[in-house]
Amino acid sequence: MPDRSPTTTNPWQHLRQLTPARIALGRAGTSLPTAAQLDFQFAHAQARDAVHLPLDCEALMHELQQHNLDCLRLHSAATDRQLYLQRPDLGRRLDESSAAMLDAHAGDGCDLALVIADGLSALAVQRHALPMALKIAEHCQSEGWSLGPISIVEQGRVAVADEIGERLGARMVLILLGERPGLSSPDSLGLYFTWAPKVGRHDAQRNCISNIRPEGLVYNLAAHRLLHLMREACRRQLSGVHLKDEAEVPALDGTPRTGNFLLG
Repeated sequence: MPDRSPTTTNPWQHLRQLTPARIALGRAGTSLPTAAQLDFQFAHAQARDAVHLPLDCEALMHELQQHNLDCLRLHSAATDRQLYLQRPDLGRRLDESSAAMLDAHAGDGCDLALVIADGLSALAVQRHALPMALKIAEHCQSEGWSLGPISIVEQGRVAVADEIGERLGARMVLILLGERPGLSSPDSLGLYFTWAPKVGRHDAQRNCISNIRPEGLVYNLAAHRLLHLMREACRRQLSGVHLKDEAEVPALDGTPRTGNFLLG
């Protein structure tokens, strides 16, 4: 019996099993099939929800404290989500009470200040910040680096870590935050690392590792790459464009590979 389905299948259909990208969707006449259109609308709604979802700071602090990690709950100068989205500059600085709280905890400084901020996807932070923070704390202990109190920042952007690191007297600062959601990744976590943090640092002075999640860059590999960057930063006293990710990572055949596979 001939196939009377209104949908014309795509010969690349089997490749969809290998990627979350929207390929081989098929067609119905000159349009997308209904299932593909509904899937797109659902992914778009997930991305929008991820931007506006509030971070459950209490739950995150409780989970971190259960692992004997000190935490501080801070807030940026952006008083609410709407202002945060309209005024990126306010998300880069702390409000007055948070700045005073940090000053009270400054002490004698630390090697690493770890910051967790909601960014543009609190969903990513809720799902992935805890396992990454635990791996980072484990590496700090093995390297003999002192870790300051973990700062959890509401309505925070990347540069808020510079002020936190400076106020805590940290040699290095690392911020974990939710990246801008994509249509196939509403829960992607990113990290930004800066040597000698201070207010006014620019993006060229940071190193970024992105798409941290089980479906993207897994926790162990992200932590491995980060540790390489931190060791090199301590040795060379810098971060950013002059510090390249040349960590050796195992390839599928078991042989070590160095650096970015795109540049090899």
